[in-house]
Amino acid sequence: MKPSNQAHQTILVVGGTGKTGKRVVDQLKDSGYEVRVGSRSAIPSFDWGNEKSWDPCLTGVTSAYITYSPDLAMPGATDAIQAFVSLAKRRGVKRLVLLSGRGEAEAQACEDIVQESGLEWTIVRASWFNQNFSEGAFIDMVLNGAITLPAGDQVEPFVDVDDIADVAVAALTQDSHSGRIYEVTGPRLMTFADVANDLSRATGREISFIDVPHKSFITDMENSGAPEDVVWMLDYLFATVLDGRNAHLTDGVHQALGRPPKDFAVFAEEVARTGIWEER
Repeated sequence: MKPSNQAHQTILVVGGTGKTGKRVVDQLKDSGYEVRVGSRSAIPSFDWGNEKSWDPCLTGVTSAYITYSPDLAMPGATDAIQAFVSLAKRRGVKRLVLLSGRGEAEAQACEDIVQESGLEWTIVRASWFNQNFSEGAFIDMVLNGAITLPAGDQVEPFVDVDDIADVAVAALTQDSHSGRIYEVTGPRLMTFADVANDLSRATGREISFIDVPHKSFITDMENSGAPEDVVWMLDYLFATVLDGRNAHLTDGVHQALGRPPKDFAVFAEEVARTGIWEER
């Protein structure tokens, strides 16, 4: 039998097969919650590009975790979030938890929509993910032994996706997080050279960082056949967001969970033990 606080609750996880979403889904299911996975492959399916798909996913839902792919900074994201939030309210959803990005004016416009919805809300505003190097766009660079990015010596407080998921689950299931903005970072400011050093130590092989010109990086991405929205997002992130605006630590993980965030070196050691970074 479910605990009383879980009775009659259905939680929609939009992006439920993504980096944070799949972890949120697993945690909620392990805790006995009724979970609806919002993804194109689920039944009913959810597609940000098809507004008609949202209604079946929201019917009967009490809370929703919102992730927007590929990024809230994308053109059209604000309109989509406004439409989704309005529909969620009409369908009786009570609580929204939005995954947002640090230093992105467009993302914060989406935050405003959620905060002004009249529903219970929590914002999880995250820095760059550790898992970009193990599950995302940069894993092939790690496998090839060279992180070739237009990052210079700029620092970023990389955050672990496990920490983000823990904060999101707490916000979805506990009343005490309503009305809070949790800006979550890791415990250390790191250059991409620092990242390469930690990855080298964890994998036992040399992984270097090579700073490349921004224009040539984007051209290479385009020539590689990367999806247009991914190229746009990387162009935006390296040209706009990685300019020092986020070069400071926050205590959002500790505020939400009462514990420190995971360090990148610990993440690297954990992933190295899985073998996914072994040379192919």
